[in-house]
Amino acid sequence: MLAITMWHDSTESPRTRGWRRWRRLLTTAVLSVATAILSVTVVATAPGVASAESNGGVRVMPLGDSITEGTQVPGGYRIGLWQRLASGRYTIDFVGSQFNGPSSLGDHDHEGHPGWRIDQIDANITRWMQSYTPRTVLLHIGTNDILQNYNVSGAPQRLSTLIDRITAAAPNADVFVATIIPLSNSGQESAARTFNSAIPGIVQSKVNSGKRVHLVDMHSKLTTGDLIDGIHPTANGYDKMAAAWYAALQTVPGSIGQSGGNPSPSPTATPTSGGGSGAFRGVASGRCLDVANASTADAAQVQLWDCNGQTNQTWTSTSAQELRVYGNKCLDAAGTGNGAKVQIYSCWGGDNQKWRVNSDGTIVGVQSGLCLDAVGAGTGNGTKIQLYSCWGGDNQKWARG
Repeated sequence: MLAITMWHDSTESPRTRGWRRWRRLLTTAVLSVATAILSVTVVATAPGVASAESNGGVRVMPLGDSITEGTQVPGGYRIGLWQRLASGRYTIDFVGSQFNGPSSLGDHDHEGHPGWRIDQIDANITRWMQSYTPRTVLLHIGTNDILQNYNVSGAPQRLSTLIDRITAAAPNADVFVATIIPLSNSGQESAARTFNSAIPGIVQSKVNSGKRVHLVDMHSKLTTGDLIDGIHPTANGYDKMAAAWYAALQTVPGSIGQSGGNPSPSPTATPTSGGGSGAFRGVASGRCLDVANASTADAAQVQLWDCNGQTNQTWTSTSAQELRVYGNKCLDAAGTGNGAKVQIYSCWGGDNQKWRVNSDGTIVGVQSGLCLDAVGAGTGNGTKIQLYSCWGGDNQKWARG
């Protein structure tokens, strides 16, 4: 043990020694207080760490501001939506960087940010989409643009830009865009109605360009009587929002998977017999499954193109479940996950070159269990073909001839 001897000058007067002792005590006290303040500051500012919950189901991102977060009623609409999904036996994984809500909410992850405007969500959305790869997005945003009187006339264009950024980052996700709920202040409510009136046209423009965007009329589902503070819903108001989201999700196959616990419907296989030959025409586009630039090289991309009856659009079904083109090249999956490239390659008998052509119009990879899919639900010439979870969309259906 180290012994420390406190030295002092024996010639010091009692008054001097007293002053020295008092100064030491004061210094010790100040240091103690400073340490305590620093400790409290660190505790107060340290972010809470919550591990993301996942049940392996369809990934759904609740996205927006405090109304998504659940201000006044922690968990907000997510409580009632989760309960409805569970009752319907859907397997869902809420995703996002935020985490809150009661125990009655089975999955607490979300992307709701109190006080945030459209532009603030837009500044972060690409990173979130890449991090959490949602299959479905529930977007309710714009209230704070109104409340903060932030360039309100430009809010519809900001919303349109945000939707474009979401669909660019996740072209195969279904994006549900809600009109914002009512506000008690009459002036703000008038601005909200003007903003909402632009949303149907925005959504339709995205649909027309082949994007998976859907309108949810949320404003009409609530009244100012459903608001606890003139802005945020009561528990009953949030539950009305949950019912609206749930009804919208049920109208879009694949957005929440299949009732009964399967994330994606699995088509019944009806393998073709050998000998069938001809074009495959996309139901959504009216265009044909086409080898780009009539290439015969291995790994040439398959795409949509105007039907022309040429050999690069003529596919022969074999008893080995191949789809051959040019006689010696097979339709080939370059991977087994969502977004995997579909190409042609020299036939070699692998399961990635075997396909089930089903009576419902889908063409499903034997190896992956995924459907031939027009990227982004596109319909134009040059739209690439990929593998994607089967969800029943017309961009995954094909007709012979």
